[in-house]
This record gives sequence, C-alpha cells and structure tokens, in this order.
Amino acid sequence: MQSTPQEHASPGRPRSEAARVAVLHAVDDLLVEQGYAAMTMKGIAERAGVGRQTVYRWWSTKAEILLEASACDAAHELATEPRARPTDDLTAFLEALTSFLTTSPAGLAYRALLGEAQHDSAVRDLVRTADLLSTAAQAVLARIGPHAAHMPPAPLAAAQLTGPPVTVILETGSPLSPALLADHAEILFRAWTAKPAH
Repeated sequence: MQSTPQEHASPGRPRSEAARVAVLHAVDDLLVEQGYAAMTMKGIAERAGVGRQTVYRWWSTKAEILLEASACDAAHELATEPRARPTDDLTAFLEALTSFLTTSPAGLAYRALLGEAQHDSAVRDLVRTADLLSTAAQAVLARIGPHAAHMPPAPLAAAQLTGPPVTVILETGSPLSPALLADHAEILFRAWTAKPAH
C-alpha cells in the first residue's frame, strides 16, 4: 500500500497518516476475508483500530475507501519503464495490468468496485470519475504515440488497449497468457500504424 496522502480529504482536522494507512490496509484485508457486500464502515474502523467517526470524517462510504486504496497502488503498480520497441512497451503495460487485476489487493478491490458499479449508481460515478485504468494507460500511449500515426483518440486507444484483458479476467477469472498479451500488443500497434483503407 502506497502511503501518499490523497488530496480530497474533507475540511476539518488533518488526517493522521498512520490512521489513514491503517484504514486502507483494513479495507483490503476485509475485502479478501469477507467480500464487498459483508464489509461495513464499523468493521473497517474496528479492523483499523480507529473510531468510526474518524473513518466518516474522511470517507462517506466503503466504496470511497476501496477506491482510494486502489488508486494509491494503481498509480505505482501500473507505471512501467519505457521499452525500446513500442510493442514491448505495450506488452509491459498489459503484463502490469494483468498482475494488478489478478494478484494485487488493490486490483482485487478495483474488480469488486467494477462489479458493484453495475447496480449502484453512486459507485459507478466514483469509478467513472477515477478512471483508473485509462489514466494509467495514458503514459504508455503517450510514449508510443509518435510511432503510431493512426492511433485513435486517447479514450478509445485506452479502451482498445485495456479492454480485452480486463474483459477476460472479469468474465473467466483467469488472465490472458503472456503470449496472447504480446499478440494483442502487436495487433494493436499494426492497426495504429497502418494507413487507413480508402
């Protein structure tokens, strides 16, 4: 869990960083142990060893806590070093994305939020506003942009890049193989560099 303070804390007393980190760890632990539906703000506070009023001072819902936990780690875990070949750059990001969604507590929290967003409009608004995966993809897309003259606008390019691996994980619970991730990167890059047919 990264411990970078978030900027959207409510006005009032400043956050205790130790308490904040304890809450973010607690929500990760409870998600694994109990699942999203069974988690409560009271349970999160008890696991973190802080008062419920402390938790409510900083977050209104458990979804907000989960999203902050995910965002803290996503920024770090989805950042990849530039590679010499654009397709290797794309593949490295896809591998990081797959690892995030399948092995990281923050990625598992994000998957839980995606599921909850399908029937809770408040959670859907949180997820849409944060736009974690598209935001993370922008760095690699910016790097390969100069080599891909026909890349579509950024939101569509990010969806094309992240969509297949995310969909497969959500539908099957299993990731695409490294070979298929590399194939996906190659196919995208060819499409983004090919001259459009007239």
